[in-house]
Amino acid sequence: MRGRAVDLAVALFVLICTLPVVGLFVTSFRDKDQIAASGWWTAFSPVEETRAFRLPDRGEETGVLLGATLTGSVLAGDGRVTGFGITPRAPVAFAPGEVARFSGGGTVTVSADGAFSVSDRSGHAGGRRIYYGARLSPRLTLGNYVTVLGAEGLGRSFLNSAAVAIPSTVIPAVIACFAAYALAWMRFPGRALLVSAVVVLMAVPLQMALIPLLTLYNSAGQAFGFEAKSYVGLWLAHTGFGLPLAIFILRNAMSALPGAMIEAARMDGAGDFVIFSRVVLPLTLPALAGFAVFQFIWTWNDLLVALVFLGPQDDTLVLTGRLLNLLGSHGGDWQLLAAGAFVSIAAPLCVFFALQRYLVRGLLAGVSR
Repeated sequence: MRGRAVDLAVALFVLICTLPVVGLFVTSFRDKDQIAASGWWTAFSPVEETRAFRLPDRGEETGVLLGATLTGSVLAGDGRVTGFGITPRAPVAFAPGEVARFSGGGTVTVSADGAFSVSDRSGHAGGRRIYYGARLSPRLTLGNYVTVLGAEGLGRSFLNSAAVAIPSTVIPAVIACFAAYALAWMRFPGRALLVSAVVVLMAVPLQMALIPLLTLYNSAGQAFGFEAKSYVGLWLAHTGFGLPLAIFILRNAMSALPGAMIEAARMDGAGDFVIFSRVVLPLTLPALAGFAVFQFIWTWNDLLVALVFLGPQDDTLVLTGRLLNLLGSHGGDWQLLAAGAFVSIAAPLCVFFALQRYLVRGLLAGVSR
């Protein structure tokens, strides 16, 4: 009974976490107007919308326009008119086929397929607006992804994000491996204090330390003559923020290894470096992979640290910054936001699926000790 309850709770948690991703994915293929009219869960069913249409000017000879259709310019050929009206207060007061009379003279009728007829012998009906309710078929399109992928500079920003994320993952992972081994299996004064410091540093907010870190880096740059805005500074920043978590995870994994195995290696004449490289490191690869997944996703999706250390220049702008600029230039185009989100998570998803079998094993390493 308890196991079934746990399975049900896990399934519910997975569903809650998955639904927003599914909604974002469906939204990325939807039309802008339908996104504004209904939720993503209605993407595969007809949508009811109310719209306005400006009547063309009156014909010069007969005063009657016949056969012009709303379908060509408004309904895009995939909808049906469910009602129409001549005031915004009653946009569907008339059924399709009925005749509506304007207060200043003239009549209009709209059929279900969108064709309308205007009779304007008074000279006042032309140019007025009519309102109509439309039942539109679902519209899914790849145009959102075409717009996002075709944005100027997107390829360069993708490479910039890779140039940030890959070194920012490898550098702290390498340093943390050595530090974790020392804290797990080497005896020296102050080891317990260092372990406590690592745990405390995990709680330091990034926003609190970012500006002092940038000031320190700029001062060092002036002293040693290197650029203030560079990838090196960004790598060092991400390394500093990622090291506490990396050391914590790897130390737990290394501490969980059997002590008899380490002692047997020492009795065979192996030194610390040999034990680390040939015994400990291969057994802690799952924990290392687990940290690498989290660090890569964090650095790939980062915008704040990248803007602080690289700036908003076009040649150094990361992918998240490029997509933000794209949304800024297009206003409230939420379909571009959804498509851009899935473009930006393509690389993290590849890393996650490649290393997912190590992820849970790495995060649980050392828990039983």
